[in-house]
Amino acid sequence: MSVFTAFDHPYFTHALLAGSGIAAAAGLVGYFLVLRAQVFTGDALGHVAFTGGLAALAFGYDLRLGLFAATVVFAVLIGALGSRGRSDDVAIGSVFAWILGLGAFFLTLYSTRGAAHGTAGVSVLFGSIFGLSAGQAKVALLAAAAICAAVALLARPLLFASVDEAVATARGVPVRALGLAFLVLVGACAAEATQAVGSLLSLGLLAAPAGAAHLLTARPYHALALSAGLAVAEMWAGLGLSYAAPRLPPSFTILAVATAVYLATLVTVRPRRGRTVTSRAVRGNVPGWPRL
Repeated sequence: MSVFTAFDHPYFTHALLAGSGIAAAAGLVGYFLVLRAQVFTGDALGHVAFTGGLAALAFGYDLRLGLFAATVVFAVLIGALGSRGRSDDVAIGSVFAWILGLGAFFLTLYSTRGAAHGTAGVSVLFGSIFGLSAGQAKVALLAAAAICAAVALLARPLLFASVDEAVATARGVPVRALGLAFLVLVGACAAEATQAVGSLLSLGLLAAPAGAAHLLTARPYHALALSAGLAVAEMWAGLGLSYAAPRLPPSFTILAVATAVYLATLVTVRPRRGRTVTSRAVRGNVPGWPRL
């Protein structure tokens, strides 16, 4: 099957449009997850997406409503439990196991309604991007665009707060509010990524492109753009491979490409002095704060 005929099929076009937006949002949000050492938060919210999606289905609501409601609510909860707007492992661990158990309960509740409902858990866990309708793809693209716009709006002060929290606080940056706002974006992005690669694999889309970007450059805005660009390119490559080899699930191929790129970067890029985002570089780019 030729990749060049893929655009003759509406399902592939829908997947490409939605996947491009989702990947761009995941790349931008993922950069800050890695920078702020909050990757575990992305993993936890992916599992929350699983529970929220199945809860919505179990009670007869739209899957996306459950995805976004659960992830955003728990993002705020995790941020509130953590100090200064940064989530911590203790806060996450306190709710992590309970959330997974609750997801298993909703899966059982939903799947017992009939044989056709038994595949819902698999779809939520591993995604169903080739099953998106035109309307679903449009909503996914618009939601991803909103996430990207929000990240762009918060990027400068969030960089400052992420790299040097104490100095940012002293300069009047609303560190706690920024942290909570960022966690809401992480939650929304985890809900979006669930539609593409599933809740179980969403962390890979958030972390792998960002990890590679961090290795390739220490310039924050270059790394931010590179992370989004890599995520989109990996999404395209994964969808193309899955189309060419239909036995390969798209979630697997997308994450396989993302992981391969990260590992190749890890092996080939030698650590150099200065390949770390510094507070000096960030503060000089935030309006209202003097260059040091």
